[in-house]
Amino acid sequence: MAPEGWRLSTIEEVAAVSSGGTPSRKEASYWGGDIPWVTTAEVNSKTITSTTQKITEEGLENSSAKLFPARTILMAMYGQGKTRGQVARLGIEASTNQACAAILLNEGSDTDYYYYFLESRYVHIRNMANTGGQENLSAGIVKSIQVPVPPIIEQKKIAQILSTWDQAITATERLLENSQQRKKGLMQQLLTGKKRLPGFEGEWKKVELGEALKYQQPTPFLVKSTEYFDDFSTPVLTAGKSFLLGYTDEEFGIYDDGLPIIIFDDFTTASRFVDFPFKVKSSAIKILTSNSGFSIKYIFEAMQIIRFKVGGHQRHWISIFASFVINYPSFEEQQAISQVLATADSEISALRNRLSILKQEKRALMQQLLTGKRRVQVEAA
Repeated sequence: MAPEGWRLSTIEEVAAVSSGGTPSRKEASYWGGDIPWVTTAEVNSKTITSTTQKITEEGLENSSAKLFPARTILMAMYGQGKTRGQVARLGIEASTNQACAAILLNEGSDTDYYYYFLESRYVHIRNMANTGGQENLSAGIVKSIQVPVPPIIEQKKIAQILSTWDQAITATERLLENSQQRKKGLMQQLLTGKKRLPGFEGEWKKVELGEALKYQQPTPFLVKSTEYFDDFSTPVLTAGKSFLLGYTDEEFGIYDDGLPIIIFDDFTTASRFVDFPFKVKSSAIKILTSNSGFSIKYIFEAMQIIRFKVGGHQRHWISIFASFVINYPSFEEQQAISQVLATADSEISALRNRLSILKQEKRALMQQLLTGKRRVQVEAA
């Protein structure tokens, strides 16, 4: 049921829906021109202002590719992973491949409002996909998507509010990227001795990782439960990018002695610094602690600038243990360097938290504004 003053409609009624095409790859003259050509990998909740690939006028004329104006909404109809159902706006005139649906709003409809609405319906739209060997969207499915239609003045006001949140998110993302780059620069300077902190002189030495660290198998700390909930108390760590799998209520086999430590993924060589009690899920994890005279935080940071060679699905720590060498100063200087990098980490962590909060608040606001549960104040015409 639509809120007062709104009506329910479909994409087909408020917009024209089209798709693109791919010029023949066998014709070199069709590629490398100056016409932007968008693939679904580039359709990712943003405004597209450039593309990786470009086609020529000849390629455009001799294929089903079409040239769409700036402000066209693009939706990925199929693609790998999370791609299907994602949307973006064209900030430039561009062509697309056939996997992109191009949504050109009719006069009297605000592009940004419908872009935000389709972004907010990502999960629902994905679930509308055809079933079979490969789940895809189609032009027909895109046209059938139901949309609320507020008065145009209200559409513009809603879009303006959400755009303000996007600007805050983008600004925070840039600050985060800058902070991460600053830390990388500090690491390259401080962890190699190219830049010394005030008050420290003395020569640096070299040591194999196996002399600086000792390792322990995770077997005593493996979690048995498969139920993880946020209101449980003990973190469960796993190998790979996810790192934190969830939380368990198991009260036995918790690693809480000798913290902090380094968690090392024996397959991918990824590592994490851990200063809280935990249990582990993966037997591919190594638990690393420092030997006397070495700061565990310093060793962890030094490991981050090492390019470990990863070869297939095999264990790596035993070979790394004896073959990689790091530079190190006195224990006091190690601690001082670690503190500088920890301060940089705190700044990065604060920005990540702020970014997460902004995104959560935007999602909540979208649910309120785009459904009419919360109405905006608009000036009378």
